[in-house]
Amino acid sequence: MRELLWPRKGFLRPIRYLTMRILRLSASPHAVAAGVAAGVFVSWTPFIGVHFVMAFVITYFLSGNMVAAALGCAAFGNPLTYPFIWGITWEIGHLLLSREDHLAGQTVDLAALFHKLNFTELWRPVLEPMLIGAIPPGTVTAVALYALTFYTVKGFQARRRTRLMERARLRLAGSAGDMPSV
Repeated sequence: MRELLWPRKGFLRPIRYLTMRILRLSASPHAVAAGVAAGVFVSWTPFIGVHFVMAFVITYFLSGNMVAAALGCAAFGNPLTYPFIWGITWEIGHLLLSREDHLAGQTVDLAALFHKLNFTELWRPVLEPMLIGAIPPGTVTAVALYALTFYTVKGFQARRRTRLMERARLRLAGSAGDMPSV
């Protein structure tokens, strides 16, 4: 029980793991950044069951990396962040659609709507404002994380390439000294 509330290795370990997993992908910086951006963008939408599929489709059209898209979806859209995402998208959607006046005095029985799963009845009061409200924050976070991921991966790959070339140069210099002269 203690491990669930206070992990022995800390709360930041999963974040460090995901960061290193993304940085070590062998794709181009654009492909990795496009995948992460697509994953983050679709995490803002209310269609939880199809986030990965949506991210893969967007990533395909952006020539991105599918693994990066899956990691972007999983890292940004998870049970800890969904309540905040839903609240933000709901409020922004109602603000953009100017629905404050239209819903005043009306109640929406979400439990009954979800129980029936009638899409047409669920669209207007719930899904439409959340989908419209997901576009601005989704775009902002996707663009910001694209830039951050692109330059981070580019720098990491350049440093890694330099280290590998130095290691190969030292190995070649060491093996050349071992050869007998003729």
